[in-house]
Amino acid sequence: MAVLAEAKVKEEGVNRIPVTIFDQEYILKGAEPPEYLQALAAYVDRKMRQISERCPHYPPVKVAVLAALNIADELNKIQQDYETLIKLIQEERRA
Repeated sequence: MAVLAEAKVKEEGVNRIPVTIFDQEYILKGAEPPEYLQALAAYVDRKMRQISERCPHYPPVKVAVLAALNIADELNKIQQDYETLIKLIQEERRA
């Protein structure tokens, strides 16, 4: 895993987490637990590496955009599934 484990708290309630995504260092800041931020970074890194393995000649910017599109597609499908489940639950409650 390419994610560094050290977490520092600078601002009250805001974690600053150093991570590595696709061999680039970033500092993530957020109120979420450090483990959550690390998991997000690891997920993005994994997606980018999967694309890079299939298309090794693509530059990092193109890999990042394709990873973002893949993640957006996953999110959109999950949101559609969620909305379908909510409708089913509402219909079940009415019955």
